[in-house]
Amino acid sequence: MTPDSGPRQLVLLRHAKAEHPERMEDIQRPLSLVGRRQAGRVGAALAADGLVPDLVLCSSSVRTRQTWELARSTLGATPDVQFVEAIYYAGPRELLEAVQGVPDDVRTLLVVGHEPTMSHAAAGLAGPDSDPTTLARVRVGVPTASWSLLAVGTTWADLTPGSATLRRLTLAE
Repeated sequence: MTPDSGPRQLVLLRHAKAEHPERMEDIQRPLSLVGRRQAGRVGAALAADGLVPDLVLCSSSVRTRQTWELARSTLGATPDVQFVEAIYYAGPRELLEAVQGVPDDVRTLLVVGHEPTMSHAAAGLAGPDSDPTTLARVRVGVPTASWSLLAVGTTWADLTPGSATLRRLTLAE
């Protein structure tokens, strides 16, 4: 196995439940109390599943930043994080472009973003060996604080629609 090949894991995490205050820009919306509890459980669950990321790409919105910070506090590790404004605005194609720019030495990548991009990206990247039940579920959207796990058998730069294997969707408790 060369350094550029072999198993990589892509975790697409939808932010935790957010507030809906009036007269507040969407990008500024904070997590609700429920969302704070959800996010706090995410890190421990990722660690228990062996999904401690090498790198985190996080939308620049308040609720995604809060989701990541609370998840990180229970993860048991402090991976590199990049807050990327483009992820806030991204559709699946733009999200894929961000992932394609990740360095080859990253084995587990966590992206913290928004719906419907998280579910559309998971469905779009899912190849023929993907779990059919999980694929059917992500096609209708994913709930807050849930994540899709995709196995990537190429470099990040070579990742294309249909080339990953959607393994599972983990729902927030």
